[in-house]
Amino acid sequence: MPVTAESEPKQTFSVVPLTEEVGAEIVGIDLAAPLDEESFSRIRAAFFSHSVLVFRGQAITEDQQIAFSRRFGELEIHVLEQFLHPRHREILLISNIVENGRNIGLVDAGRYWHSDLAYKPVPSMGSLLYAVEVPHDDAGRPLGDTLFASVAASFDALPDDLKRRVAGLKALNSLDHTFDRKRKDLDVRIEEQNRQAAEAITRTRVSAEQKKVAEAVHPVIRTHPVTGRKCLYVNDSTTVRIMDVPEAESEELLGELRARCIRPDFVYRHKWRPGDLVMWDNCSSQHQAVADYALPRRRRMHRTTITGTVPF
Repeated sequence: MPVTAESEPKQTFSVVPLTEEVGAEIVGIDLAAPLDEESFSRIRAAFFSHSVLVFRGQAITEDQQIAFSRRFGELEIHVLEQFLHPRHREILLISNIVENGRNIGLVDAGRYWHSDLAYKPVPSMGSLLYAVEVPHDDAGRPLGDTLFASVAASFDALPDDLKRRVAGLKALNSLDHTFDRKRKDLDVRIEEQNRQAAEAITRTRVSAEQKKVAEAVHPVIRTHPVTGRKCLYVNDSTTVRIMDVPEAESEELLGELRARCIRPDFVYRHKWRPGDLVMWDNCSSQHQAVADYALPRRRRMHRTTITGTVPF
């Protein structure tokens, strides 16, 4: 009789909240071992309940990461094809490592608060990031933390008059807007970072072909397709402007909404260890990477991305 996911022995694990509003750690799970359907259903429910899940101490292959990710839905191939894993196109490399004179991965990912692929007509549902190499300071403390904010909690906390004001509004999101911001910031920080990594930012451009899938208009208030919760869906990285309002009003409103998205009491800060797998919901959360390291301190992460649905 063939072995199926339903007949696999159940793994015993706990779901431990990390903060009141966002994040939970799955304790006791081994993602390299078979995972039965009941256990996976618990993990999926925890994911939509907590928006961010942390799996510590994993030792998984690229194939195992891809297989686990696929249980949540179809996987996407990132538009920045130059940073895809050479043998597994489902994996985007997030790394500052240079080989043969070029960066093997996206060196400057996530500098600004964002939701992955918000610039696409159909943004991703979720992302999974696996830590292969984590930089440390001279005292052995990990660098390159990632912050996660609950934009579902942020919406719930909006004053009623602001909820009414933004109801029905839409905003333009663009990948090119992210690179424009990076180029403007480069002059300020080029002496503060490894010069080779900084120059890599200027070499990264969005091609004409990539731009075709790198701009989209989405609701400012998005409804979660699974839980039905309302979520703020503007961010600091890709949101360019609010449509059909004067420019000054758009700037003022975006500034207020962006600030409310990242209220400190709605934020979890993850300190990475090698073997961590962290996954997040791109509708109900935003995230930001802390760029406090540079070569020779190496960072290598493998990201898989789950296809989502059209925001409504």
